[in-house]
Amino acid sequence: MSSDATPTPGMDALIPVINKLQDVFNAIGGDHISLPQIVVIGSQSSGKSSVLEHVVGRDFLPRGSGIVTRRPLVLQLINLPPDESAKKDSKYSEWGEFLHKPNEMFYDFDKIRAEIEAETDRLTGKQKGISPQPIRLRIYSPHVLNLTLVDLPGLTRVPVGDQPKDIEEQIRRMILTYIEKPTTVILGVTAGNTDVANSDALQLAREVDPEGLRTIGVITKIDIMDKGTDALDVLLGRVIPLKLGYVGVINRSQQDIAQKKTIRAALKAETEYFASHPLYRSIASRLGTPYLTKLLNKVLMNHIRDCLPDLKQKINKMTADAQNELLTYGDPMYDSKKSQGALLLQILTKFSADYRDSIEGKVGELSVNELYGGARINYIFQEAFAKCLDNIHPNDGLTLNDIRTAIKNATGPRASLFVPEVSFELLVRRQVQRLEEPSLQCVELVFDELQRIVSQLESKELMRFQCLRERVVECVNELLHKCKIPTRKMINNLINVELAYINTNHPDFVGGGGAISRIFEKMARAQQMEARQQQSQPGQPGQPGQPGAQGGRGQGPPGQQGGPGNESMFSRFFGANEQGRPGGPQGGPQRPGGPQRPGGPQRPGQAGGQGGGYPSAYGDAGGFGGERPPDRLDQVPMTIKASSPQTDKEKFETELIQNLLSSYFDIVRKNIQDSVPKSIMYFLVNSSKENIQNELVRALYKEELLDELLEESPLVAQRRRACKALLDVLRRAGEILNEVRDFNANRTSTAY
Repeated sequence: MSSDATPTPGMDALIPVINKLQDVFNAIGGDHISLPQIVVIGSQSSGKSSVLEHVVGRDFLPRGSGIVTRRPLVLQLINLPPDESAKKDSKYSEWGEFLHKPNEMFYDFDKIRAEIEAETDRLTGKQKGISPQPIRLRIYSPHVLNLTLVDLPGLTRVPVGDQPKDIEEQIRRMILTYIEKPTTVILGVTAGNTDVANSDALQLAREVDPEGLRTIGVITKIDIMDKGTDALDVLLGRVIPLKLGYVGVINRSQQDIAQKKTIRAALKAETEYFASHPLYRSIASRLGTPYLTKLLNKVLMNHIRDCLPDLKQKINKMTADAQNELLTYGDPMYDSKKSQGALLLQILTKFSADYRDSIEGKVGELSVNELYGGARINYIFQEAFAKCLDNIHPNDGLTLNDIRTAIKNATGPRASLFVPEVSFELLVRRQVQRLEEPSLQCVELVFDELQRIVSQLESKELMRFQCLRERVVECVNELLHKCKIPTRKMINNLINVELAYINTNHPDFVGGGGAISRIFEKMARAQQMEARQQQSQPGQPGQPGQPGAQGGRGQGPPGQQGGPGNESMFSRFFGANEQGRPGGPQGGPQRPGGPQRPGGPQRPGQAGGQGGGYPSAYGDAGGFGGERPPDRLDQVPMTIKASSPQTDKEKFETELIQNLLSSYFDIVRKNIQDSVPKSIMYFLVNSSKENIQNELVRALYKEELLDELLEESPLVAQRRRACKALLDVLRRAGEILNEVRDFNANRTSTAY
């Protein structure tokens, strides 16, 4: 660097402002905010370290083979005013300071190099490992411009020595975490004796800055390029264009370093080289380290100026958020029991209000991603419970034989002329009982949702005190259990009320007459369809008029037939004469008389004189030769079930019961579908809302429990300290930004 390095007038305060902000935020650790900075990237042996040393004008970086830079180095260059530097001895006009060693000044730059190596080994060891923890170095000199640079480890592809196998991926991830921030200006260093199209630095920069708006290219080692080749097209941006352009520099060779060639001499030789080169002399004013330093200073100041308004706005917002968060942690000091009691009462009141608001849908931030609180309870009522009841069929679990058996059991030893009501009531009670289980399940689902609401009410006021939170949740769960008991009892009573009295006079009940009319209409339509089919196929076997057809109907003259033309519906199903009895000689019961033997119908299953459908009382041995004596009855089975309906009368009775069951079950289902949600809301939901605060105060608002309940958890105390430290830093950052008075707040397009 030349000794006449002076900062740009009017904007010289911007870079020191960012330096102060970096120091302030580094004090608390973490990446809280992205600050404008220049990040230097490049592959190993591309000349990164030499470029930085030429910018500073001193030898101070570690050298060697392999990875030398193994931790990020945040280098803050601070220009000293000429009047202050003149007062001091030239030996002490430049010095460095490390942030990890405050108030210790390094005037010997060889000691700065040794401290960088020692601090690197302290975290990474001597095994060539890397660490993302940065080293912060500040250099004061009258020969530098205000500048902040971040030197990152060089890209490598093959691990050497004890380096981890994924060393390339580790370095790549570290570099991306720095350059992907839009507030970062990328300084990509590429050796001139390599193909710039294969530059690792420019390839990484293009990933995060595809348009090249915040990337500066630096081409090193131009003086040692192969004969016949040059970097003119690259420097003019004809190969890979960058908005901020390219700068060519010439570093000291290894021989120059060994011969102790000073950087000042190297900078002079660099200027002479570009000025005398036949190709580069036309652009010599835009080449060399002095031009690069001024360009970086100008780019960084303009970049800071453009970022400053957003930076102020972001810091102000973070300050407000930190203040609000700190308020939620409360004051750790309590003067008396009275203040503790007031705090406890405030927390219990807030929790009770949040519980009610969650159920009523009055929460401050309504979710747009999923249902919450009372909306989930409504979903249980409308989607889960209602659809479950709608899917229960009135005749589910009832077979035709079950209905027929119930009818027969209701008649006792007598044959019934009409369907007995007892059978209908027996069957309808059995079906109504099936509504109890889903109703009780609905209670449990709503109970679970209320517990879910309680567990999600993680207010920061309550989270301060772990013991209080546990006791509050326990107390509310006990209240919900108390409310669930009368709720379940009410649901049981609703079902028992429906079972206690079968109201066949209900206005919506179809009734016996209505059900019979429906069946008659259905049967009439079936008979008409059957008649049309018979007329369309005359003379076919099995038609009326042929012997044995239709179970005895059609035998004899037409005036005596049991067809629809001459017998009424009731006479057909409830027996007006013997000819018209359902089933005829093959169907229903026979008229009293002697057994039809021989030649009469055989017993079911009997063939060729063998055993019938019931087991013989006498077995297969004895003097009867295995045959049942004709004057002996069959044994009565242990279990007798009604067989499938065989007669038209039984079919009619079964269908009649099914119609009555469906009609009455629909009435009861609507009643239960309406009453169960109302009961749950009254006994469980509303009762818990009304009593939650009283229950919490009754159980927890006691003087002897104050110390136990308001014992703050260590995690909350730690969060309060961290929040307070962040708030102090943000306030200090705001004060630093307010020191900048004469920067252009309006964003103008600046040509870098």
